[in-house]
Amino acid sequence: MSLRVLVVDDHAIVREGLRRLITKDSTITVVGEAASKREAFAQISHHNPDVIVVDLHLPDGSGLEVIAWARSLSQKIGIVVLTMSNLPEHVLACMQSGASSHVDKSAPIGDVLHAIRASAEKPLTFTARRMTDAVIARNKETGLTPRELEILEKLPTGDTVLEIAAQLFVTESTVKTHLSSVYKKLGATNRVQAINAARKLGLLA
Repeated sequence: MSLRVLVVDDHAIVREGLRRLITKDSTITVVGEAASKREAFAQISHHNPDVIVVDLHLPDGSGLEVIAWARSLSQKIGIVVLTMSNLPEHVLACMQSGASSHVDKSAPIGDVLHAIRASAEKPLTFTARRMTDAVIARNKETGLTPRELEILEKLPTGDTVLEIAAQLFVTESTVKTHLSSVYKKLGATNRVQAINAARKLGLLA
């Protein structure tokens, strides 16, 4: 069964071009198009597509609103952001809104097709070419050191402080010191709060 895709972009020529290129792949079908946020909501409700390909700039709102709304409806829908907006903060905003992938409009069609398939397979796993730049930029804002970020990334695993220390080849007291600093910088008082704060900031997927 082919993947059912909805294209959301305010430029008709872009929508037509995407339809022509995407449907050259026999495993993908474009079931509808939308030129605005309002149309996107209606088309998503009507077609219930497997994947949405959406631009960030729409005449009556932001593609981020479409992303967040679609994600609130389903954890299984793939959401590919295809846009010229590739600043680090835009990439992070896409991830935080619930997108599955961020692709620049200048990218080869092969990248778009790959993003469509990947988002359908793993809709809650975010990918972007500039993700590293985005995380680095956001990390600079928080003031976290490389070691603190490394420890932060270990928190969602559920490993104990002792286990994290063993993995990083440092002492338990060193990890505790770094954790205390991480909590302070993120405005958290415990592991769960730190993880939630880091995810909101785009430091953790």
